[in-house]
Amino acid sequence: TNLLANTLFMCFGLIFTTALSNFTISVLRDYIPKRIRMIVQVLIIACYVMMVDIIIKALVPDIHRFIGPYVGLIITNCIIMGRAEAFASQNKPLLSLFDGIASGVGYSLVLIFIASVREPLGFGTILGMTLPARDVWWHSWIIMVMPPGAFFMLGMFTWFARRWFVKEVKR
Repeated sequence: TNLLANTLFMCFGLIFTTALSNFTISVLRDYIPKRIRMIVQVLIIACYVMMVDIIIKALVPDIHRFIGPYVGLIITNCIIMGRAEAFASQNKPLLSLFDGIASGVGYSLVLIFIASVREPLGFGTILGMTLPARDVWWHSWIIMVMPPGAFFMLGMFTWFARRWFVKEVKR
């Protein structure tokens, strides 16, 4: 998530995978034995992730060079597995498809927010376009270019959301 363009392609893969894996798991839910359901769910998710990887590699090889190593991490994403287990395995296919789309979009919005802060702070660009201040007085924050920058931004995002949007519960 250090470049917004890469993040947008990753979000496409995330939404595609979440929606279609939810749909497929919901269609097959009555045929999957309970004792192997998690393994089957991971295999279904992995199939869609590999499709995304092949599509991105074929259509935009330059982007694939940057996000290719991370696309496989979608398979082990807790949000996708959680929605598959908690929702898709217990609801009808169309409802599960919409849940997958909504979950993917929600998660994507967080990723886009993080990338839209990291790219300007780390590179002085947004979608590859140089910001005017970069050449005048701006110094890049190296932490925003590195992977820990995403965790820093996630922590700041969580703090901000809790500080401004969550009301304190009086005991």
